[in-house]
Amino acid sequence: YAVFQAANGVEGLETLEREKIDLAIVDVMMPRMDGITMVAKLREKYDFPVLFLSAKSEEVDKILGLNMGADDYITKPFTPMELLARVNSHLRRYHRFMDRLNSKQEDDPRIHRAGGLEVNEDRVEVLVDGRQVKMTPIEFKILLLLIKHPGRVFSAEEIYERVWNEKAVNTETIMVHIRNIREKIEINPKEPKYVKVVWGIGYKMEKQM
Repeated sequence: YAVFQAANGVEGLETLEREKIDLAIVDVMMPRMDGITMVAKLREKYDFPVLFLSAKSEEVDKILGLNMGADDYITKPFTPMELLARVNSHLRRYHRFMDRLNSKQEDDPRIHRAGGLEVNEDRVEVLVDGRQVKMTPIEFKILLLLIKHPGRVFSAEEIYERVWNEKAVNTETIMVHIRNIREKIEINPKEPKYVKVVWGIGYKMEKQM
C-alpha cells in the first residue's frame, strides 16, 4: 500500500483533498482536530472504510466514533498483523460492495451475508472478505442456520436437532464445531465478530452494520 501520514485531523483532511484515498486509519487523540471530528467531516464527502484507533479507557469515544461513521475500531495496543488483517478485510469488502453496486446485481435469496461473511447455499461455499474458507458439512450447516437468522439466539440443543435432524442427546460437540467455525471465519477467534456466545443460552450470528 501507498501510505500517507498526517499529524492531526486538519492535515488528514488536506491529504484527502490531494490524494486518492481508499481507507483511513484515524486516532481519536490528535492535536488541532481530533479523530472523531475528522471522521464526521470526511463522511460528508467520502464513503471509503475508516478504522478508528482507541485506547481501552476511551469506550465512550469508541462508540461515538462508530456513530460518526467509522466502520471498525482497533483497541490499543494492537499488533501490526491484526491491523493489516483488518485493513485487508475492509478493503476487500468495500471493493466487492462497489463492484456489486456498479453492476447493479440483484440479491440472491440463497446467498446470505453478514458484514464480510458470505454463505452460498447453492454452491455450499463460504467466503470471508472474498477469500474462500473450507468447511466440513456439519460446520457449513451450523453456520448457515445462524446466518439465516441474524440476531436470533439458538440453544445448543436446537442447533443439534436442526442440523442432525434427531433428538439432542449430547450437545458438547456443538461447542467444538463453533470453536472450529470461529477459527476459520474470525480475524481474532477470542474476540469474535460474527458468531457470539450468549452465556447460559446459546449462540447467535451477530447482526452487522
